[in-house]
Amino acid sequence: MPQSATSNRNLLLLTAAAAVSAVLFWYLGRSPHDLVILNGRVMDPETGLDAPRNVGILDGTIAVITDDAIEGLDTLDAAGLVVAPGFIDLHAHGQDPISARLQALDGVTTALEMEIGVYPVAPWYASREGRALIHFGATVSHPNARTKLLAGIDVGHQPTLPPGENESMGSDIIYEELDDAQVAELAALMETGLEEGGLGYGFGITYTPGASRTEIFDLFVSAQAYGVPAYVHLRAADEGGNLGPFQEVIANAAATGASLHIVHLNSSADESAMDAVGLVRGAAEQGLDVTTEAYPYTASSTFIESALFDPWVGLADSAYQRLQWPGQEERLNAETFALYREEGGWVVIHGRNEATNEWIVAQPDVIAASDGIPFSFLSVHPRGAGTFARILGHYSRDRGVISLMDALAKMTILPARRVEGAAPVMARKGRVQEGADADLALFDPETVTDMADYDAPANPSRGFRFVLVGGTAVVRDGAVVDGVFPGQAIRRGSAPVS
Repeated sequence: MPQSATSNRNLLLLTAAAAVSAVLFWYLGRSPHDLVILNGRVMDPETGLDAPRNVGILDGTIAVITDDAIEGLDTLDAAGLVVAPGFIDLHAHGQDPISARLQALDGVTTALEMEIGVYPVAPWYASREGRALIHFGATVSHPNARTKLLAGIDVGHQPTLPPGENESMGSDIIYEELDDAQVAELAALMETGLEEGGLGYGFGITYTPGASRTEIFDLFVSAQAYGVPAYVHLRAADEGGNLGPFQEVIANAAATGASLHIVHLNSSADESAMDAVGLVRGAAEQGLDVTTEAYPYTASSTFIESALFDPWVGLADSAYQRLQWPGQEERLNAETFALYREEGGWVVIHGRNEATNEWIVAQPDVIAASDGIPFSFLSVHPRGAGTFARILGHYSRDRGVISLMDALAKMTILPARRVEGAAPVMARKGRVQEGADADLALFDPETVTDMADYDAPANPSRGFRFVLVGGTAVVRDGAVVDGVFPGQAIRRGSAPVS
C-alpha cells in the first residue's frame, strides 16, 4: 500500500479513536445532576428531617439528599438558607401572571383555586397551559355552574374577570331556589367539570343565598360518589351565631362520607374560632375527613356587591367604618357604601381581633392558605403577596407562637395531603425527599419578612433567595426569573410520573 494511503488510514483511525474517547470522557465524566443545592438546612415536615444536606436534582425530581459532596451542571449555594418544600396555597384567587410572580416571591410553587373554583373547567385549564410560572389547578365552581344552569352564562373564573364584567355576583339569580330536577341538572354540570379535571367542588354558599340546604347536601352526595372533597365558604351566620354554618357542612360530611375542607376559618368563625376548631377536630377524631385553613390577617376582603353585604344595607354611618375602599385611607359611610355597592368591586373589611388571629395561626393543624385576591387590575389586600412570609417571619420567628417546622407543615405537607386523594400527583409535592418533585423554597429564616400591607398590598416578600418549580428556578437571587413557565396543571386523577 502506498505510504500516503497508509498515512491517511492511520489519520482516520486516530481521528475516530479521539472522537470515541471524547464521547466516553463526556459520558463518564458528566454530572449525574442537572442542579445541586449545597450547604442548605433541609427541612422536611413529613419525615421531620432538619439537618445540613446537599440536594441533587435530575429531570425535575429530587434524585439524592446527602451529606456527601455532589456536583451538577448548575449549583446553588444555600449556606444560611432553609431548603423547604415549595408552598402549596389551596386558596389562591390570584390566577394571573402578576399574582403568580408575587406568590413565587412568597415561596409558593403551587397555587390552587379551591374555594370558588372555575366553570367551565376545560377552557380554564387550557388557557393556562404553557403559560404558568407556578403549578395551578381548580375545583368545579358551584356558584358558576349555578349561573350556567339559570342564565346560560359561562362565567369562567369569577375573581379574575375585568372590572364591570362580574355580572352574576350581584344578580337576582343568586337568590333563586332550585327544584329537585334543577339540582339534578346542576349535579350533572358539576360532574362534567370533574371529568374535565376539576379537583373537587368549590362552594361559596354565602354568595348563593338561594342554595337550599337540600341542594348543598345533594352535591355532597355527588362529591362522595366521585371521591373528591367539598371546599366550602360557609353559609352566612344565622340566629345561632357563627357555629351553625360549621355544623351544617360537618353534618353533611358525616351523613354522606364526603371529604370536607372549610375555607378561611378565621373570617368565618371570628371570635368563635376556638369552638370552630373544636368542631373540626372533634369530627376528625370521629373518623371524618374534615380540614380547615386560615390566613394570617385581621382584615378580610370580598366583592361589595355580593350577598354577603345584604345585611349591611341601611345601617348607620358608623357601621361602615370597618370598610376600606382600595387606594383610599378614608373609611366608608352610608353614602359611599351605597355608591360602591352599585359600582361593584373589591372592598377590605377590617375589625377582627389580633389575639384571636394569632391563636389561629399558632394551631399546627390549621392549614395556611392566602385567599389571595388577583393583582391583575387592582391591589386590594396584602394576603396575596405576604401570607407565607408573614407566618414564617412575624409569627414564627418574631412572635414565637409556632415552631418553624410546624409553620412549614401548614404550608406544605398538610395541603398536599388534602389534595392528593383527588390528584395523586400531589403525593410527590410538599416534601423534600428523594423521588419527590423538585418544588422547593429556599429562604433565610433570619430575614424572611412580609412587606405588603393595606397601603401597599403588592409589595413582594423578602428573604426567598431561590424558588424552584419542577427543578426550574422561578426565583433566583431574590428576583423572579423572566421567560420561564414550568408550572403544570394539577388535575383530578393526574397520577405521578413513574
